[in-house]
Amino acid sequence: MTLLDDKVVLVSGGSQGLGAAVARAAAREGASVAVTGRRAGPGQALVAELTATGAEAFFVRTDVADVAQARASVAATVSRFGRVDSLVNCAGLTTRGSLLDTSPELFDAHIAVNLRAPFFLMQSAVADMLSRQATGTIVNISSTSAHCGQPYLAPYATAKAGLTGLTRNAAHAHRFDRIRINGLNLGWTDTEGEDTIQRAFHGGGDDWREEAGKSLPMGRLGRVDEIADFVVFLLSERSGVVTGSVIDWDQNVIGAID
Repeated sequence: MTLLDDKVVLVSGGSQGLGAAVARAAAREGASVAVTGRRAGPGQALVAELTATGAEAFFVRTDVADVAQARASVAATVSRFGRVDSLVNCAGLTTRGSLLDTSPELFDAHIAVNLRAPFFLMQSAVADMLSRQATGTIVNISSTSAHCGQPYLAPYATAKAGLTGLTRNAAHAHRFDRIRINGLNLGWTDTEGEDTIQRAFHGGGDDWREEAGKSLPMGRLGRVDEIADFVVFLLSERSGVVTGSVIDWDQNVIGAID
């Protein structure tokens, strides 16, 4: 038995980075996988990769900042597979902005992608679960920046703090429906998106990962394959009764002072 046999998993922001790693891990563990993203090319390439291994998978082109599109991605998954058993909210926006230089447009973009989209994706997925009187699992990908974050992450930290609160609220609301909802606060992780951000906003060169590793306790950034395996564990029955937990996935201890 694999961890997600006969389960249907929807991964938002699943065409690259952590989302793609989660889609691969879920498929490897026996799930049928729906992947969403804004770019059709990478999404369709990932689905082709998964189906070549024998998994059932399909791609729904979706901009989760648009609530109608987010809801439609759940509807498309239900239409294709008959249900949604698990949802992983991986889609995220990490563009920089401080308290003083963040425009209303940038603030709204972070709220739309990092907070509003998970809210309405959860709403649609939980509605499907309740309509079938079925159990389910959800994992929301947040950030250690939800605790505070660097000054240049003001709108990002604001939205992610909201997401951690939403995770606990929804878990509490639906615990007796046996819908388990948990979150991960990720630390610094090596993704395609992070590579773009480091080069665009922080002057990173080809060696930015190695330079970053020198400042980190474990000597390297987190890897998406490691995180994806833990996400699958949280989606599966092996994580038991756990719900409402928001776990710091990081190599620095939040709140500790030297």
